[in-house]
Amino acid sequence: MIKIRPRRIRISENLRSMVRETNLSVKDFIYPMFVVAGENVREEISSMPGCCRFSVDNAVEFAKEISALGIPAVEIFGLPEYKDEIGSGAWDMNSPVQRAISAIKKAVPDLVIVGDVCLCQYTSHGHCGKLCGEYVDNDATLELLQKVAVSQAESGADIIAPSDMMDGRVAAIRDALDTKNFVNVSIMSYAVKYASGFYGPFRDAAHGAPKFGDRKQYQMDFANSREALKEAELDISEGADILMIKPALAYGDIVSKVRAATNYPIAVYNVSGEYAMVKAAAQNGWIDEKKVVIESLTCMKRAGADMIITYHALDAANWL
Repeated sequence: MIKIRPRRIRISENLRSMVRETNLSVKDFIYPMFVVAGENVREEISSMPGCCRFSVDNAVEFAKEISALGIPAVEIFGLPEYKDEIGSGAWDMNSPVQRAISAIKKAVPDLVIVGDVCLCQYTSHGHCGKLCGEYVDNDATLELLQKVAVSQAESGADIIAPSDMMDGRVAAIRDALDTKNFVNVSIMSYAVKYASGFYGPFRDAAHGAPKFGDRKQYQMDFANSREALKEAELDISEGADILMIKPALAYGDIVSKVRAATNYPIAVYNVSGEYAMVKAAAQNGWIDEKKVVIESLTCMKRAGADMIITYHALDAANWL
């Protein structure tokens, strides 16, 4: 006779919910927003159905909708009005990102605002730092990233999220923020950011594809996992408050390993290509979008994530 029957506690939804090990909540989500210059702009991104670029005025109204759904945070990405060799638009206080951060914080003060710190959208060459020939000069880039971080903090950002993958940038940004008395502005470092094929739609959305080569000289090789632990340890030692792992969907093993190695909060970025694949399959009737999205996001938490940056946040908030 069978005495041990795990199926007994799967009989009803109430029983299943009582023993559920991982719970997904709207409070887990950070919604990524794209802002542009102009007024009354709301243009859909063709490669990311359901996602739009917003002018600052419409970004504010959309932020109100996001907050009303219970989503606690947004991350702001921008398309500048001009580009140059060093990406100076990234710290221009009149750029869409700085203006959007300020306007959203004024209109929805309780909404946590994450500022993405990188230069790829702002440089004429599309790389994430200052060039020396075709090589991104790590140390020369740090000073530029400091300017971006401080400008976003001055605009009202609660969290600074450096996504450039330069060595030493967390320490440099922490020093710059503290020097300007932004000691309570957190750093969510893109500690483990892989050179991934899943970023394509984002580069279309942000007009940030490199004009030559790729980003493998500074983003991580997707074949490596031990290196992820080293990167996470370095960012903790430099003053990071939250660690981010990117992408998310195919990197649950990395999330799990970093979770086992540290008690620091972990964010994952459910990136544009992951989102677009689900949307395309759903639009073709090949999958049940709601089921796949909720399952995927729950599995990211199961792997060890505390928060999830995802374009699915609005839909998931409504479903939950």
